[in-house]
Amino acid sequence: MLNINDINKRIKQRPPFQMIERVIDWTPGESATGIKNVCINEPYFMGHFPDAPIMPGVLIIESCAQLCSLVFDTEGGNPDIIYVLLKVDNFKFVKPVIPGDQLVITVTKTKIMGPLAVFDAVVKVNDEIRSKGSMTFTMVEKSKIYG
Repeated sequence: MLNINDINKRIKQRPPFQMIERVIDWTPGESATGIKNVCINEPYFMGHFPDAPIMPGVLIIESCAQLCSLVFDTEGGNPDIIYVLLKVDNFKFVKPVIPGDQLVITVTKTKIMGPLAVFDAVVKVNDEIRSKGSMTFTMVEKSKIYG
C-alpha cells in the first residue's frame, strides 16, 4: 500500500491536478489499484455542471493515467523522464461520477511493444463499473520535449 507521501515520490503531478490519493494494491511493472475521492470542492465542479455536478470523463482518464505511471515507473521517479499518454482506446463511461463517490481504479499492463506500454483500466464506485478502457504510454526524456 502507498500513502500520499509514497505516491508523491513516484509521480510528477501535484494538486490541484494530482488525482491518485492512495494505492491499495501495487505490483510494480504489472498492475495497481488506487483510490480517488471525488469532492464537491474540486474546481471543475463550478462549471461542470453547477446544478448537477459530474466529474469530466477526461479527468477520469487522467486519474487512470496517473496510476499507470506508478506501474510504469517501478524505481520511484527519474527526474529526467516523464510518462506520456499517447492513445486512449475504447473508453466507455457507463454511469456518471459525482461528488462523494470514491473511485477504485485498477490498471493492468497488458502489452509491451518496444518503448510503448498498453494498460487496461477499470474504474468502479461501490463495486459498480463506472468506466473502462485502455491506454498506451511511452516514456520520454524531458530534454527531448523542452530542449
